Amino acid sequence: MSHPTLAGAPFVATQHNALYLEGVKLADLAAQHGTPLFVYSKAAMLSALAAYQRGFAGRKARICYAMKANSSLGVLQVFAQAGCGFDIVSGGELERVIAAGGDPAQVIFSGVGKTRAEMRQALQAGIACFNVESDAELEVLSEVAHAMGLRAPVSIRVNPNVDAKTHPYISTGLKGNKFGVAHEQALQTYQRAAALPGLNVVGIDCHIGSQITEATPYLDAMDRVLDLVDAIEAAGIPIHHIDFGGGLGIDYNGDTPPAADALWAQLLAKLDARGYGQRQLMIEPGRSLVGNAGVCLTEVLYLKPGEQKNFCIVDAAMNDLPRPAMYEAFHQIVPLAPRIGDSVCYDVVGPICESGDWLGRDRQLVVQAGDVLAVLSTGAYCMAMASNYNTRGRAAEVLVDGTQAHVIRRRESTAEQMALESLVNA
Repeated sequence: MSHPTLAGAPFVATQHNALYLEGVKLADLAAQHGTPLFVYSKAAMLSALAAYQRGFAGRKARICYAMKANSSLGVLQVFAQAGCGFDIVSGGELERVIAAGGDPAQVIFSGVGKTRAEMRQALQAGIACFNVESDAELEVLSEVAHAMGLRAPVSIRVNPNVDAKTHPYISTGLKGNKFGVAHEQALQTYQRAAALPGLNVVGIDCHIGSQITEATPYLDAMDRVLDLVDAIEAAGIPIHHIDFGGGLGIDYNGDTPPAADALWAQLLAKLDARGYGQRQLMIEPGRSLVGNAGVCLTEVLYLKPGEQKNFCIVDAAMNDLPRPAMYEAFHQIVPLAPRIGDSVCYDVVGPICESGDWLGRDRQLVVQAGDVLAVLSTGAYCMAMASNYNTRGRAAEVLVDGTQAHVIRRRESTAEQMALESLVNA
């Protein structure tokens, strides 16, 4: 059987031109579990991870999955069993790591707004490192750790002011972004961290954005980070690990990001040239591990012709797939069983009462009501960002492993949505 690639997702095409994910027919999953339905390929996740593992062969490196991309327990379990650490941004995410069998000692805690309660929770769990993003956070973390009789392991996230050439909402390495400490202030911040009683400086961190599709921003950021390592260590503060974050893009619509192993061949060559090739490395890929591993299945409800636009109304919506509404993001949309006939240009839209509730604009489709469509490359930042807007239950999720399909999240009921609410008794 062949495995052609459609927008980076591994499908098998049968003689009847039906779409499969690994060895499972997607139409059968839609019929069995209903729609909207997220379906993920375990093989695709492990294949993406293997590219990073090849890139780091023979190096001291820890791969920490950035679980904000997709925090479903079944997905986390795949990466925990593959030996990954995890990059978290909340106490809730730490609880998910532990529930999925992850090791807290391989957890990196990122994010600009950690609370005292989250700091205590992470210290009690024994996480590997806090990526600290401001001088104020340093002071609070030191106070919390010192009160517990501990020293918190920290690296400081440095903002290198490098343009990742991505959407402004997912750019994180410019001066105008909320993340990190300015490059020019970093040495002073490190000196303050080294003097605080509740902290132990262990590394340096940098993350410049998401959906990056070229190597140049990474290379530029690495130069600036290594310049800082030189200065910080010259000031007598050892840096035990260097964390280069994540952000590598995927193929949504003919995008051509470098392969993870090819990118790291370039970055490691620069590290070697500057004498840091044997330093402990940390990275936090997210989207690049799961984005192309997932599809969302959705049923066509109605076809609505209009004078200016034709609308293909489906049962998935912006609460299931928020990326188009948030970023005007592109996802390929294909029928599970293509029909023969003349295509029509449609806007593919959901049933939510917002004009921003669209999944794809100006798509040439041959469809009828009742057909099922696959929205591709939806493994990242879809279910993780899903909501109950319009009192819509979150979709079910299925993890495919070869010919086996495992339900890793059942569809949410209205009763479950209301379980934490109560009426006021007069």
